Amino acid sequence: MTTEANSKTQQITTDNRSNEQGKMGWISPNYSISRSVTVVPETLLGNRCIAVNGLAPEIESYKVIRAQIIRHAQKSGGNSLMITSALPGEGKTLTSINLALTFAREFSQTALLVDCDLRQQKIHELLGYNGTKGLADYLTNGEPLENLIVWPGIEKLTVISGGQPVTGSSEFLGSPGMKTLVQEMKSRYPERFIIFDVPSVLSSADALAFAPLVDFIVVVVRADGQTSVNDVQKSLQMLPREKVIGLVLNRKNE
Repeated sequence: MTTEANSKTQQITTDNRSNEQGKMGWISPNYSISRSVTVVPETLLGNRCIAVNGLAPEIESYKVIRAQIIRHAQKSGGNSLMITSALPGEGKTLTSINLALTFAREFSQTALLVDCDLRQQKIHELLGYNGTKGLADYLTNGEPLENLIVWPGIEKLTVISGGQPVTGSSEFLGSPGMKTLVQEMKSRYPERFIIFDVPSVLSSADALAFAPLVDFIVVVVRADGQTSVNDVQKSLQMLPREKVIGLVLNRKNE
């Protein structure tokens, strides 16, 4: 799977429910146990989270990626995806956000987006809310999972921020506690697809530590030639080959 993603800004619509969902009578999940935050559509679009707009032409690229991932998931029964890159700045976080937004529009799916970049957490910043608590709080202090899940007011999407930056992130991401958490996420809601935004492969050991915990891996590559073929090949060789289901060529860096 090699797919091109585009993150140009488009005008937003105010209805987060797709026409297909409305016609088929989708009932939105109850988010009363999640912490609710308010995200501003203009902020999302300004930060290139374009998939919040169901009418944006660029969302078709993400729908293609979603369809290919769902096909793999139907074959193997998996429901967790790690998104990484060879090097920092290739657009993996924006790809994670836009893909999670696109999964949330799928009639039969809900989406959970998890920021596993424990050194440079960006997801809450790009979505435009305060992410003081997150994954790091669970791993370091045992914060209950239900205290970390955020509903940003977007139907069928929940988010876990990274929390406070930590040292020794690869040890945390490969820990028994992280394994237990991922298993809980995967088993609690069978209709939920979980997307983990993980640091780049060649910048730290984080991606290698976390890779055994997920079902699938997608590697984001800048489409402008800034990333060398050698770096892409090296990162692919370091990851579990059987889990890598494709590359995403991204037109915009972060």
